Amino acid sequence: MSSNGSGSGGNGPSLYQALDDASLNRKHWTTVITAGMGFFTDAYDLFIIGTVTAILVPIWHLSTGQLSLLNSISLLASVFGAIIFGKLMDVFGRKAMYGLEVGLLVLGAIASAFSVNFTELLIFRIVVGIGVGGDYATSAVITSEYANKRNRGKLIGTVFAMQGFGLLAGPLFASILLATGVSNDISWRIMLGFGAIPAASVVYLRRKIKETPRFTLEVKGDVESTAQAIKWTTGENVSAGELAAMSVGSKIQEKLSNPFFLKRLIGTAGAWLLMDVAFYGNGVSSQVILKALFGAKASLLHNTVVAALIFLIFAVPGYWVAVHFLDKIGRKRIQWQGFAIMALGYGIIMVVPGIVKIPVLFLVIYGITYFFIEFGPNETTFVYPSEIFPTSIRGTADGISAAGGKVGAFVAALLMPTVVKDLGLADAMGILAVVSLLGVGLTLWALPEPMGKSLEDASSEQSSLSTGRKQRVS
Repeated sequence: MSSNGSGSGGNGPSLYQALDDASLNRKHWTTVITAGMGFFTDAYDLFIIGTVTAILVPIWHLSTGQLSLLNSISLLASVFGAIIFGKLMDVFGRKAMYGLEVGLLVLGAIASAFSVNFTELLIFRIVVGIGVGGDYATSAVITSEYANKRNRGKLIGTVFAMQGFGLLAGPLFASILLATGVSNDISWRIMLGFGAIPAASVVYLRRKIKETPRFTLEVKGDVESTAQAIKWTTGENVSAGELAAMSVGSKIQEKLSNPFFLKRLIGTAGAWLLMDVAFYGNGVSSQVILKALFGAKASLLHNTVVAALIFLIFAVPGYWVAVHFLDKIGRKRIQWQGFAIMALGYGIIMVVPGIVKIPVLFLVIYGITYFFIEFGPNETTFVYPSEIFPTSIRGTADGISAAGGKVGAFVAALLMPTVVKDLGLADAMGILAVVSLLGVGLTLWALPEPMGKSLEDASSEQSSLSTGRKQRVS
């Protein structure tokens, strides 16, 4: 390993230069695919429930309160899953937790499909939610800590972009079942049970991934395992002795209560909360929104197909445009400009209420906001917290940030049906416009730009290096 690389604040050699400077290789993409299949499942599980509950309302005679609770309970449970798994990652390691969260997704999906009443389904959706929350924290951190410097945004972003296929798969799969005449009594069970398949496919792969070298060295002080992990990823031999010579003394255990990192945490958790108010308010409540747009005469199949087309035409391309530009124009610009265009779109719908009476025009504007959610804060709020906090608190910070997002998602999924019903579609979009403007301000105030920096520089990590302490920069 050469001694003139960046990644130590410009003060000397990087402990992780082999990782930072590595070319994209098979291990990078194996990590991404292994993590990404979890996100396909997460999105499918969280959004299919909107169609399932629309089917169950007449079968189980669900009240408005029960409908809202079923639509939102997994999001609330994911808050706890993200916090718990995030903290446990910093205590026991990334690998120790990886695979357990998708195991919960498998268990929850299968059990949900066999539910016989409202209470059982509610309980099993809680299990799904805990798994989803855990997946948000573990997958982002592991991908970030294995990524190279030049493509880190692309790699983490690709993991999250798999959500787009999950969003698309839900309404498409539901449309097929509804169109082929499968009875409603069976179709909702198939929809829920299907979520177990992609999650189960990666349990083994997740358990086989090695512990990240940053955790083994920065937290455990295990130079031998660190050298092995670097070789596993890059194929480059880095001797344990060389690592030990570069790392002297004990590592600094940072605290999230430090004002420097607390400001960043407010930025990551707050922006994710605001984004998820808009994203899940629209996504989980899409059936409610489309029913308000098209009227009661529109069938469930019609509205489901429309939702699928919106995802396909606007949302899915947005994810991949974001992946392409994350390492070109930066996380910060993508995030604030996405929030700004969302605010503009929602604001137009609010100030020109006649738009809701013209379905095609409404759907075009609504779709554009979806594109800039994806080519905007939906991608970046996932990427940010895995990059801008030190190794010793990265899992905890990422978990809290994801939990903040899911608090917003829970509130939106719980309240959006009532807001649309009581205030109307135009005013509901106006509320989302204000939420999006707050996202612009918070991004500009609280968040740095990590593009092109080593993970240690991006996180302002202070380690006891033989070349001296680096200065914290934002």
